[in-house]
Amino acid sequence: MRLMLALFLAVLLVGCGHPQLYKQQAYVFGTLVDITIADQPEAKARQVTDHVLAEFDRLHHELHAWEPSDLQRLNEQLAKSPVSGTLSPELAAILQDATRDSAQGDWLFNPAIGNLIHLWGFQSDTFVPHMPDKNEIERLVKANPRLSDVHIEGTHFSSTNPAVRIDLGGYAKGYALDVAANYLRSQGVKNALINIGGNIIALGQHDNRPWKVGIQHPRQAGAIATLELHDGEAIGTSGDYQRYFELNGVRYCHLIDPRTGWPVQDTQAVTIIAHGPHAGTLSDESSKPIFIGGASQWREMASKMGITEVLRIDSSGRASLTQAMASRLEWLDKAVPTRIVP
Repeated sequence: MRLMLALFLAVLLVGCGHPQLYKQQAYVFGTLVDITIADQPEAKARQVTDHVLAEFDRLHHELHAWEPSDLQRLNEQLAKSPVSGTLSPELAAILQDATRDSAQGDWLFNPAIGNLIHLWGFQSDTFVPHMPDKNEIERLVKANPRLSDVHIEGTHFSSTNPAVRIDLGGYAKGYALDVAANYLRSQGVKNALINIGGNIIALGQHDNRPWKVGIQHPRQAGAIATLELHDGEAIGTSGDYQRYFELNGVRYCHLIDPRTGWPVQDTQAVTIIAHGPHAGTLSDESSKPIFIGGASQWREMASKMGITEVLRIDSSGRASLTQAMASRLEWLDKAVPTRIVP
């Protein structure tokens, strides 16, 4: 399964090894997960890493949008709206949080458009090139499903819009990063790097220097640039290069504009840096409205989401970035045309 609407990107760990680094990989959320623990005995590092991976597996099975899960069962109920029922406390809190952040980004990040994602074939591990029925696209757009259509009080929910089908692919990886970071801190782990398919959160540092990560080039193997990630910061990218298909020479990616029902085609990738107690979640969901906003709205969407460090690469491979991001990047591909946007 791939719990990502996105992504989309791979931000890669770079730098030399260190004798006190403990590393473990797994495959969760339909993507590769890397956990690196610094300055801990191996037994302690292994114990906390195993716990984090078990939590990731739990979330994978609770938040899966189309295989048996708490979320999939909720979607079955929502399709029969009007409906009411109860949610787990965790899922209720997740949906309330995602609703607030979706509204903040003018609903361009819209986890309620699962029917459109399904129609385009992206609720699957393999993508079959096809053109959906345009009338069905228009019907789903007109139905205007939003998370705010699901009214939540405590653990009780109700809804009257049967077009709502929730897909948390643009939220779950970031949420999992925060869960992992909070747990590691509670266990006294001060230095770690957690990478879920390119969404990365940093704790502390290693070898007396910040963690260094690279941003995947959207059209070539390897990184396009690197930067240092400091304690509590998270980096996330939305891109058109992992979950997509091509038809008649046109690329259709999984990032769908809820206003039109069509995949976004004027952006290759957006990378952001998020800060604060929910940096992981913000790194995942905040990149979506910036990506979907495109050439005319990306800067506005970044401001609305409270994101100051942004790199956007358009469909021609040109890079636009904020001054705050420009001051942190070290370009590896010197040929990329760039412009700094106030």
